[in-house]
Amino acid sequence: MPAYPDARPHEIAASLGALPAGTPASQVARRLLDLFTDGTIPPGTRLPPERQLAASLEVGRSAVREALAALEILGVVDVRPGSGTYLRGAASELLPQTLRWGLLIGERSTTSLLELRAGLEIYVARLAANRVDAAQRERLAKHLDRMRDSVTDLGAFARADQDFHHVLADAAGNPVLLDQLHVVRSLLQVYADRAVGDEDAARVALGEHEQILAAVARGDEDGAASAMAVHMTTATARLQREVAP
Repeated sequence: MPAYPDARPHEIAASLGALPAGTPASQVARRLLDLFTDGTIPPGTRLPPERQLAASLEVGRSAVREALAALEILGVVDVRPGSGTYLRGAASELLPQTLRWGLLIGERSTTSLLELRAGLEIYVARLAANRVDAAQRERLAKHLDRMRDSVTDLGAFARADQDFHHVLADAAGNPVLLDQLHVVRSLLQVYADRAVGDEDAARVALGEHEQILAAVARGDEDGAASAMAVHMTTATARLQREVAP
């Protein structure tokens, strides 16, 4: 893997700046992620040694070590014994790990995640109405037919529902938005199979998806966003009932 010449690690370390005294490893990781995702450091770059990072951030080496270990678990860096620590992936590829890290180290709230997902899905629908192509419209219609055929088979209905949303996100044509939505969906996956609890709820969801596709197919951005907002309101309410104590 390529690595910068010796002068470069000093530049990387100097660009970090000091952190407040007593900052935990999570804050070290956040600062490193800010640097890694700004697009200035190519994949494969060898990072400065722990002692240099610790000195630049004005924290103990243990905090740097813990932060790098956590980033390695997330797939952001590659720690090679005897060689050093290397950055993995380009900035856009690191975004899902970055968001996931930020969500998991904080005080995660399912309600907040549901609100975030709703906002992302509504904007996806708006973009898709303007950017969808014929092949994607056909795939959306196919998944809608699957939903229609499986209102009494809730597992199959949920899979068709998810496939519909995945195609819609692809049609939006914004890879950064898609990355963020993928992470939020992953964090809410534990509830996905219970999103529709009975046939009546499935029929309501089916009607909502029909409205979304109709608006997207006619290129109605406002209509698609409004239809998705209606769907997100009912879907969020169902999921909140699932997580209620």
